[in-house]
Amino acid sequence: MKVAHLTSAHPRYDTRIFLKQCRSLAAAGHEVTLVVADGRGDEQRDGVRIVDVGKLPGRWNRIFKTTRRVLERARSLQADVYHLHDPELMPIGRRLKRQGRTVVYDAHEDLPRQMLAKHYLNGTVSRMLSRGVEVYQRRACGDFDAVVAATPYIRDRFAEFHPRVVDVNNFPMQGELSGAPDPTLAASPEEPPSVCYVGGIAPIRGIREIVRAMESVDQECRLQLAGSFNQLAVEQEVMTYAGWARVEAHGYLDRDGVRRVMGGSLAGLVTLHPVINYLDALPVKMFEYMSAGVAVIASDFPLWREIVVGNDCGLCVDPLDPPAIAEAIDFLVANPVRAREMGANGQRAVAERYNWQQEQDKLLDTYRALSG
Repeated sequence: MKVAHLTSAHPRYDTRIFLKQCRSLAAAGHEVTLVVADGRGDEQRDGVRIVDVGKLPGRWNRIFKTTRRVLERARSLQADVYHLHDPELMPIGRRLKRQGRTVVYDAHEDLPRQMLAKHYLNGTVSRMLSRGVEVYQRRACGDFDAVVAATPYIRDRFAEFHPRVVDVNNFPMQGELSGAPDPTLAASPEEPPSVCYVGGIAPIRGIREIVRAMESVDQECRLQLAGSFNQLAVEQEVMTYAGWARVEAHGYLDRDGVRRVMGGSLAGLVTLHPVINYLDALPVKMFEYMSAGVAVIASDFPLWREIVVGNDCGLCVDPLDPPAIAEAIDFLVANPVRAREMGANGQRAVAERYNWQQEQDKLLDTYRALSG
């Protein structure tokens, strides 16, 4: 089967769900092309042909000009299945359907609810926009051949109006981040123990509270910060906090760099704010910490508590309360054996349940059904 995965926004990072899907499909014998718009050029990777339509600055260019480029390249591929990874590609999917193509839509987020969380929209506007997006999404995706959802919650939302929906979660590949040094061995009088945050850095993801928390940590400890700030002003702001003196900022790291940071840490932080589109999300970094054998300090959302506390792999805290975050860090630094035990429990949970190997089987089953 000739398959084209299309994205108009995201770079081709190894952690991206669409690259994992492409690799799995290629390994199963499909001819796979990934169309991206990140400006990094064409390449061949792990049996997947990656085609770049170029990166244009600005949200409006992405929505209009980039999507036209993606459509032109998609048509030239003459694929059997087109798999869409961005909401702005839904109109493209409808055009491809009119041409008799098989189209799969990948719902990475609950878009209507996400509209409700936009801080720059007032309540009335956000509700109207959310309702309009809901109507259009149902109409467009109702015509598609299948929907792949990023979480069980999103799956259930689409299952209300579509007969073929499957959740394929972006869980880590087993062993990808393990094999690093024992985090309890990283601590020494010359090199104090560390906790880490890995991923995109933004206020809504808790960076202000995390750095503030470091001001209140009683134990000797440092924060390893791996990722890029989404706003220069926010980076400059948190650098003025007293807690910044205990931060080592690494910027964006490749997978080897991430492995080293996690391997030298007692715990990983995933203290996202309680906004509507995070409450039912399954953040990749949480499962990556677990995969690396690192204890988790997570936002105390019901779903996350079920995973973290249910598997005894970390602690849940109020993400808006820096002293509570500091207390969790202090506990794990003061109890390294317990931290190591939690890390091992998380690693076991990933091996048994939260891993990509099991998720790819659901994806491959969906494609087999489409070809039948």
